[in-house]
Amino acid sequence: MALHQSGEDYLEAILVLREQKGSVRSIDVAQHLNYSKPSVSRAMSILRTSGHITMEKDGRLELTELGEQVAQEIYERHNLLTQWLVHLGVSPQVAAEDACKIEHDISPETFQCLKRHVRKENGEG
Repeated sequence: MALHQSGEDYLEAILVLREQKGSVRSIDVAQHLNYSKPSVSRAMSILRTSGHITMEKDGRLELTELGEQVAQEIYERHNLLTQWLVHLGVSPQVAAEDACKIEHDISPETFQCLKRHVRKENGEG
């Protein structure tokens, strides 16, 4: 099942929050994304049904293997695009905001080419 941009954003938020806090609940996602609790609850239900997350009895959200894969891909895109835009002279805040928009629409081919270019510019081969 293909995810919409919002689904990808939720998965990325769970990944980032897990790295920051260790465990994640719906309220953490709501606060992180500045969304209402009912909106996040509905999204978590959809992501559970689609097999991207599980919810533990204590309310903790866990990424499934599929959810982890999607979250890691989006997070990699976000970080690389932010880094590249900052390198071009865009302020960090605007770069992060724009990266969030671009990360969902850029094709895999274009992203791979951009990734190679950024690595070459950084002397990473």
